[in-house]
Amino acid sequence: MSATAEIATVEITGASKRYNKVDAVRDVGFTLNAGETIALVGHNGAGKTTLIKLMLGLIRPTTGQVRVLGEDPARGDFAVRQRLGYLPESVSFHLALTGRETLAFYARLKRVDLESTDTLFERVGLAREAANRPVRTYSKGMRQRLGLAQALLGEPRILLLDEPTSGLDPALRRSFYDLITDLRALGTTVLLSSHALTELEDRANRVIIINRGLKIADGTLDELRHIAQLPTQISVRLAEGIDAPDFINGSAWRRTNGGAWETNIGAADKIALLRDLTAEPSRLAALTVAEPTLDDLYAHFLSGQNKP
Repeated sequence: MSATAEIATVEITGASKRYNKVDAVRDVGFTLNAGETIALVGHNGAGKTTLIKLMLGLIRPTTGQVRVLGEDPARGDFAVRQRLGYLPESVSFHLALTGRETLAFYARLKRVDLESTDTLFERVGLAREAANRPVRTYSKGMRQRLGLAQALLGEPRILLLDEPTSGLDPALRRSFYDLITDLRALGTTVLLSSHALTELEDRANRVIIINRGLKIADGTLDELRHIAQLPTQISVRLAEGIDAPDFINGSAWRRTNGGAWETNIGAADKIALLRDLTAEPSRLAALTVAEPTLDDLYAHFLSGQNKP
């Protein structure tokens, strides 16, 4: 991890937010660092959007403290707000304005150089001719890319993205994550709030899971796997002419419809089993090791919290 990753950009300490009798966020604390890409995951109503609003300074915590770049974002310090980029889940623009006029409007609000807007259109995959068309002619994916462009105005140090790939086709999603990789290399803190757990799995340094307003897990995928102790799935396909060898002689192994053999194995026994399986590699046509996915981990931590 780079040296920039040790610099805290967001610090939340014991933050709670109460609306009337509803606790949207309860005693949540975490630190986000420069150069990190963090996946903030949780079902609808878990508290993700409330946390983003606290970081943006749009609301104040009922109790606890929020610091963004060392300041209270709710105090209205323009220098802090200028270094924040935000893409809401549902982007909404004036339909009569062109893409270029829309971006120019937000650039003036943020007091950043208007000359940077052309470069941003290219970075988010909007053609120059599209920039001169009214937003009402844009598809959902084009509006999402325009929203991302406005979030990138001023080269923000912290980027808060709520369901950022909604409406993007697979090719544009890849381009989006390439852009996120570039930003991370520059030391930008990127928080991705999303339901698309599969696509976040290999793209986030760290995962924060929120449920019922509480932070129930926080760490890298490897750290969460270590905590959860979920089994690894191992699948083998035997070489042609090889009958089931000695290692497939217990109820733990099962035959799949495709003719492979598979088993689930605990972390403590995984290496020994793999060593046995590969002792005679000529017997195997294929070997697959599937670690617990982010979906698996999410379900595990939620089920743990839901137990009485």
